[in-house]
Amino acid sequence: MDHKSIDEIYAANARVRERLKAAVAEIPDEIANARPAGEKWSVAEIVEHVAMVNAGALRICERLLRKAAEANGGVEVRMSDNFLQKAGEIASMKVEAPEMVRPSGARSIRDSLEDLSALELKYAEAKPLFETLDGSTLTFPHPFFGDITAHEWLGLSGGHEARHIKQIEKVLSLVVK
Repeated sequence: MDHKSIDEIYAANARVRERLKAAVAEIPDEIANARPAGEKWSVAEIVEHVAMVNAGALRICERLLRKAAEANGGVEVRMSDNFLQKAGEIASMKVEAPEMVRPSGARSIRDSLEDLSALELKYAEAKPLFETLDGSTLTFPHPFFGDITAHEWLGLSGGHEARHIKQIEKVLSLVVK
């Protein structure tokens, strides 16, 4: 996740989104909603969670970029050493989602994918802000990563999706035998 430009982050996030869509395409509701023993969430709940987290990340990025607009600094994309270290650590960890981004279980995969599609448009609308404002100085706390910048939140949204694609694959392997 050591991206050097906004275009790199957006391209990486788009690749991950396509992988997510492919991973959940054509899954029947009974499989999407099945929660195997030992797993906290079904595939539908995982996709719902991803949509919730991406919506929250976008709100945080917009808030940080509004503050950056007030400072009117130039653009430098830099992922901090702390962020890169934590990104490596979390790849092999199981972490508990904060209450505010735990799925309700009431949304279908299709509903959550529609939410994600709407968010893609909002992220696309925010891209010029990322390209013209300094999103590398102001921070907002993440429960695991600590204080991270708008650029790191943007990169994290794709990394978060990628992490949950692996979880979806695991859940599916337990449900579909």
